Formats: sequence, structure tokens, C-alpha cells
Amino acid sequence: MVSREEGRRQVQAALARHLLDSGLSRTSLRQLAGAAGISDRMLLYYYQDKAEALAAAMSAVAARLAEQLEAAVPAAGLLNPRELAAAAARFTIGPAVRPYMRLWIEVVAAAARGEAPFPQLASQIADSFIAWTQARLNPAGLTDPSATAVAIVALIDGLAVIAVCADEALVVRAAASLGDLV
Repeated sequence: MVSREEGRRQVQAALARHLLDSGLSRTSLRQLAGAAGISDRMLLYYYQDKAEALAAAMSAVAARLAEQLEAAVPAAGLLNPRELAAAAARFTIGPAVRPYMRLWIEVVAAAARGEAPFPQLASQIADSFIAWTQARLNPAGLTDPSATAVAIVALIDGLAVIAVCADEALVVRAAASLGDLV
């Protein structure tokens, strides 16, 4: 028999896959339970409510993305803003990252509408993107490294939005030219 904690981890992983595949459009309690292969009641056994289940799933999604980010741009060497923006842009437009960025855009939109639990989740995820960026940014010569990190995240998030709206060739060219802006 699977322990409650192990069952919760399995459900969390299934919910994370569901969010990456379907986005936020299919997140009723019944749809989430179905994606995890369990009943509504069983989902509520593992999580207090839908908001907690979504928060757990987003936590798993964020952890997966963090692993990919670490592999793409390790914290071992500090980069100047131009190098960091270029590396983050190349990563962001990659096909493996697109589902994460589409979901991120949906989370930000839900947070802007004030839909629970998304304002808190968006804030936590944005803080982690900024911390990740700042940890890789060489502060030498920068007036305000924190603000520079936020500016780089804004550029990269903007690129993710454009990737949803524009043709791929344009997005690739835009990513390549981000270094010119920094």
C-alpha cells in the first residue's frame, strides 16, 4: 500500500503534467482528479481544496523548470547582463520550455484577475526567477544589480509572451538581438 505522502507526491506529479499539457483551462476539481487518475474525494484527501492542489502542482512545475534552468545556465560562473540575457533568451524560446512559459503567462493573467491561489503563486515564481537571475549576474560595474536582474526577467518574460503571438523565426531573431538591448 502506498503511504499518504507517496500518494500525494504521485498526485502532485500527475497534476503538474496536466497543467503543462492543458494549462489552466481544465482545472475544475473533477478535471484535476481525473488527470491524477483518482476521485474527487481522494484528491481532497491529499489536498485541503482545489487551491492547495493547484499550488502543489505549480510547485512541482516550478521545480522542474528550475532544474532545466540550472542545467542550461549553471550558477558556477557570473555573467554580465548581455551574456545572461542572451543565455536566458535562448533557453526561453526552446521547445522544451514553451509549455512552462505558456503556463506562466496563464498564471500571471489569473493573478492579475485576482483568482486564488494565483496572486501568491505568481509572486513566489517571479521572486524565484529574479533570484535565479541575480545569482548568475556579475554585479561588477552595475549601479543596481537587483534592478538589472528584474529588467532581464522582464525582457525574458516579454519574449515568452511574443513567442505565443509571433512566428518562430521572428522570436528567434528577437532572442538573438536581446543582447543588443542590455
